Amino acid sequence: MKAIVSVVGMDKPGIVATVSTVLADNQVNITDISQSYAQEFFTMIMVVEFDKNKVSLKELSEKLKEAGEEIGVFVSIQHEDVFRAMHRI
Repeated sequence: MKAIVSVVGMDKPGIVATVSTVLADNQVNITDISQSYAQEFFTMIMVVEFDKNKVSLKELSEKLKEAGEEIGVFVSIQHEDVFRAMHRI
């Protein structure tokens, strides 16, 4: 399954490490990553792939949200098809 992970918040050390650790712990592969900074603001988009039989999208979403809350950023994950449909012009 492919999904899109979005991270938004104030820049601080450890954001990439925290999110990627949650993904690695759940055997999720990061296939693409983009991040940017605007003054003190941080955004990151990751394209990930994982076996939905090993971890569900809902379970992964909860783990990412919890990790984000611990470091003060907003983290969400959406199935690739949902993300594409929401951003279709």
